Amino acid sequence: MLKYLIRRLLIAIPTLIVISIVCYVVISAPAGDVIEEYEMRLYQTQGYSVEAARQVGDQLREQYGLAGPLPVRYLYWVSHFVQGDFGISLVTMNSVASIVMPRLGITVLISLLSLALSWVVGVLLGIFAALFRGSIADTIFSVLGLITLSIPPFLIGLGLLVLVVVGFGASPPIGLFSAVYRDAPWSFAKVLDLAWHLWIPVLVAGLAGAASIMRIMRANLLDEVRKPYVETARAKGVPDRLVIFRHAARLAINPLIALLGMEFPLVISNGIVISIVVGLPTIGPVLQEALVARDIYVAIAILMLLGVLLIIGNLVADMLLAWVDPRVRYS
Repeated sequence: MLKYLIRRLLIAIPTLIVISIVCYVVISAPAGDVIEEYEMRLYQTQGYSVEAARQVGDQLREQYGLAGPLPVRYLYWVSHFVQGDFGISLVTMNSVASIVMPRLGITVLISLLSLALSWVVGVLLGIFAALFRGSIADTIFSVLGLITLSIPPFLIGLGLLVLVVVGFGASPPIGLFSAVYRDAPWSFAKVLDLAWHLWIPVLVAGLAGAASIMRIMRANLLDEVRKPYVETARAKGVPDRLVIFRHAARLAINPLIALLGMEFPLVISNGIVISIVVGLPTIGPVLQEALVARDIYVAIAILMLLGVLLIIGNLVADMLLAWVDPRVRYS
């Protein structure tokens, strides 16, 4: 197992390097930057001449590593990033770490809760649909799964907000806390208020993943129950419940573990979109504002952190698969 882990870690390092290059090139590709907008403001509102505003902009580019060709700028940024220096926001002039890191925790929390929800609901519904194949319940779950996959997550989130406000007359769960609990010390009531503000993004992102997991689990389990070992176990008098849950379902879930690493970034992206809709202080709104303002260091830091989470998710999936199926370790 240790050798397998080392091999996966060695593969992760060049993957992160490629992700960093792609992120930096994509963010730097559009013409212009936030410093050009700053130069324009100096010229239009501060009475600077064009040359004086340009000199100020050149000094800022030199100071923050945005001068020179693209490879030089990338090496400047990545050499600081690996040391934990994410740079500075060129809009607010605050450090990127102070902007991003407080919001990263709530982003990961929403993603992990959504992932757990999608797995529990998806696996259980997939098993149920496979056991009662062709029934009315199987048809209903299949149709609901297709509808969930077809509707954009942000639209489902907006629909739930309308249902809460119009249908039940409750206050909309916007933000992380209600005004009463925003600055209050932690208590059970504050935890309940936090849960009230998190349930929409967790539910929407979780259901989107549960629909695909249910379909895969249903197909895998239907394939497993037709295999000879299931028929042999049933012929020996083993209870059907044990055959399904101890043997068939355990093997049917293996491909889902392999897909766990790809499911994690999908849940994160859905959670980010929904967080923008309901106004949660995650990295989603910050990323949106950074892209609109062309705040390069903030945008790249968020994309790189998401890339690191993607690598970690794939690594966890690989280790779980190797633990469940020892054949993977020697392949």
